[in-house]
Amino acid sequence: MLGLAVANDAETFERMTGPLADRGIRAEHVTVQETVTHLGDPPFDASRFDAGFVFPSRLMEGGVVDAFLDVPWVNDRAAVLRSRNKAGALATLAAADVPVPETAYVSNPADASEVRDVLTALKPPVVVKPNSTTRGVGVTKVHDPDSLDGVTDYLELVHDYRATGDKSYLIQEYLADAVDYRVMVLDGEVVGAVRRESPGWKHNVHGGATATGVDLPERLRALAVDAAAALDVDFLGVDILATEERAVVSETNARPTIDDEAKYEDGFYDRLAALIRRAAGSVEDAGERGENSE
Repeated sequence: MLGLAVANDAETFERMTGPLADRGIRAEHVTVQETVTHLGDPPFDASRFDAGFVFPSRLMEGGVVDAFLDVPWVNDRAAVLRSRNKAGALATLAAADVPVPETAYVSNPADASEVRDVLTALKPPVVVKPNSTTRGVGVTKVHDPDSLDGVTDYLELVHDYRATGDKSYLIQEYLADAVDYRVMVLDGEVVGAVRRESPGWKHNVHGGATATGVDLPERLRALAVDAAAALDVDFLGVDILATEERAVVSETNARPTIDDEAKYEDGFYDRLAALIRRAAGSVEDAGERGENSE
């Protein structure tokens, strides 16, 4: 049985464990996050693993796990970074002619008048989001120059702490009437999509939004596939905002949460297992370490 190291949150790990076991892949949770780790005494047996699912979310801890395991990842560190850098991802998508929202990238410290000019050019309200945020943290809708000054001053204050690292943020057009979709692309094909809804303007599931499985229109399926191809990520969550007139990719996530199987198309776990096996090498070769460690 092929051994798979999984560093994702419990909800994803628990959902995938049974279906992958049915397909000959033993998933085990690995992490060095929020604990004390002696570097000469790894907390897990590396010989049990042939591949990693996706690189850990906290990149410093991920580097330690990666060194302990020394296995290929389905989405490696570079893939996670390409997606997590929101401005870099949007620039890459735009260069590949994948439509994205009108966006300005602000690298602090930036001239306050130039920042205000962006608000005028995009026509308020606008969305302000830290470049490296996840799960919607720090994302704000701004209606006027004074509010924009307050938000950007706050971001500068928070970023003054050196360990924060990325001091940049985005100012992005707000699509008031857009429908919000999360589309899962696996190995170049759409394997499922949900429509996200909430009473407020944010539609992040971790913030309380509901996600309902939908049959995605072909134009949106093609858009999601194009985004994954442009970023060269094998397993990608693609966030799409769609109106009657246009559709844009607003964000991407190379560490997407795996949802209930009912929200995916038939054969999802078969495709996922095939991708994991390919990441590990060949079916025959990849399982040798895991099988020998049983």
